Amino acid sequence: MKKSLFTVFAATMSAICMLSVAACGNKTSELEVVAPDGAPALALLNAISIEEKKEDDLFDFEVIDSNNIQAYVSGAAPKADFCVLPVNLAAKMLGEGTTYQMLGTVTHGNFYFLTAGDAPAITKENLATALLGKKVGVVQLPNVPGLTFKAVLSDNAVPFATLENVNAAADETKVNLVAFDPENVTPAGGCDYYLCPEPAASTKIKGTATTQRPFKSAGSLQELYGEGGYPQAVAVVKKSVIESNKEAVDTFITYLEGSDDYLASVTPETVLSLLDEVRTDGLKPSFSAQNLTSDVIANCSVSYVPSKTCKAEVTAFLQKLIGVSVDATALPEDAFFYMG
Repeated sequence: MKKSLFTVFAATMSAICMLSVAACGNKTSELEVVAPDGAPALALLNAISIEEKKEDDLFDFEVIDSNNIQAYVSGAAPKADFCVLPVNLAAKMLGEGTTYQMLGTVTHGNFYFLTAGDAPAITKENLATALLGKKVGVVQLPNVPGLTFKAVLSDNAVPFATLENVNAAADETKVNLVAFDPENVTPAGGCDYYLCPEPAASTKIKGTATTQRPFKSAGSLQELYGEGGYPQAVAVVKKSVIESNKEAVDTFITYLEGSDDYLASVTPETVLSLLDEVRTDGLKPSFSAQNLTSDVIANCSVSYVPSKTCKAEVTAFLQKLIGVSVDATALPEDAFFYMG
């Protein structure tokens, strides 16, 4: 009798374990969504806010150091199922369209000119004359912002030169570009103008407001490039995810489509709270209570434009970057653009 009871008990427990394993095996794994900290991460805020309210998460979000973004989309088995990254890097690394496809652009520039004193704001109308002989300190000069500014100057037939440092003599017949760390951007930094990203641009203006020589806003790189700004960051997705979980891709696109409306109404406090939940431990945040405002959020130019709409614009932009620096990026294949 004891043997019989033991046998029944063992069989019952075995069945329960088998059912538990089966249930775990059938559970859909969360899809990994990665973005660099800063403006690109704002494109995920609508998705993060919706997903955190759901009982079963479809996506797992991770905001990381921008210097590490390449590692998440490279190798034989890249970690990111979805990823937000600079358009030039996406085209150069993933442009063959074999592993990832581009869903669309998600940010369109967050760089603004600063100056002090009586210097005029930079516009399309005075670009050809106002900056000649001037020194312009450019944050991220070797990257997309700096390359974009060079492309704008080239498009307008404005000659430019790159100085080794701020103490080098300026060429009076050219715009003189100087690579600058944002920490060193000050009214006394030695340049006539600075090209600086948000939130640093607004922080610099606020921080110098009570000084004898305060910074003031002096134009927008986005406006110089053209209406709607320039394609700065894009969202990509693994082709294997498109093939195996089209519903998740459609859901993610819906989240991206609602990004600009969500960011137009969300409070800075909510933005900071959501980003804190998904940021890599130990990473110093780009946004804080001291530098994030509703204006800064708006100045980050977050909006989703699908590949089928922006393909020509992205291709033209990449051609401009290559015209400035042949190694800056690459022209992607048609297969890179998701047209669903």
